[in-house]
Amino acid sequence: MVYHSSLSFSDFFSRKRKDEPDTADSGADLPVHPTKALAKFLSSLNTRSQPLLLDLGPVVGTNVTFFGEELGCKILVENLFKDIDRHITEGKVEELPAFFGKRFTQEAGSVDGILCWDIFDYIDKPATQALTRQLVRILRPDGVLLAQFRTTVPPASGPPTYTKYVVVNRQTLQYRPYAAAGGKRRPLVNRDIERMFEPLRVTEQFLLKNNLREVLFRKPAAPKAPAGEDEPAPPKLRSSEGG
Repeated sequence: MVYHSSLSFSDFFSRKRKDEPDTADSGADLPVHPTKALAKFLSSLNTRSQPLLLDLGPVVGTNVTFFGEELGCKILVENLFKDIDRHITEGKVEELPAFFGKRFTQEAGSVDGILCWDIFDYIDKPATQALTRQLVRILRPDGVLLAQFRTTVPPASGPPTYTKYVVVNRQTLQYRPYAAAGGKRRPLVNRDIERMFEPLRVTEQFLLKNNLREVLFRKPAAPKAPAGEDEPAPPKLRSSEGG
């Protein structure tokens, strides 16, 4: 098994101390929940040699280990939830679209897979549009993106929280809440989701019993260049009937 990480182990644990604590070992008593899209996401990347995976955060050590072992991949963790919190606490939420437009330094078409989790439940439409434009840009042709969307209006009671989605195995996740500066917004409808992610195509969609919709998107493969003079196009298929 070949494991690549964009962070050295010393950098990784240093980054965890600077960010919110990783509670990967503190949720043993929390229930687990099924995931149907994760296995599809992994299968789409298993055929690639050392794919590059982008996780929009937060950092979960056991997830880094899981994806490294499953895919032999290089993993980039960009904690956008922390960015959202900072804009909320500083009273600069209206600046999020411009921020997302410059947030990613990755080259176009350089990332094989993206894990968004439920980040789109926490940002408004302009910020969502700015973020999806960048994700579409950096995703490689035939690359895949996994996102989750709440389908019901969240209850107003209690303090706002984010959720760490801790991977137990290909079929199971554990949800671990932690404090957030702002709560979830009104759910997006399917039509808006599909439009915002164009030209990505929805290849799998699952509505779970907990009202969470898992959506797997794929970027269309780059069209093949026309055959050149030195490489003639293959002959047209002829019917076996009629001589």
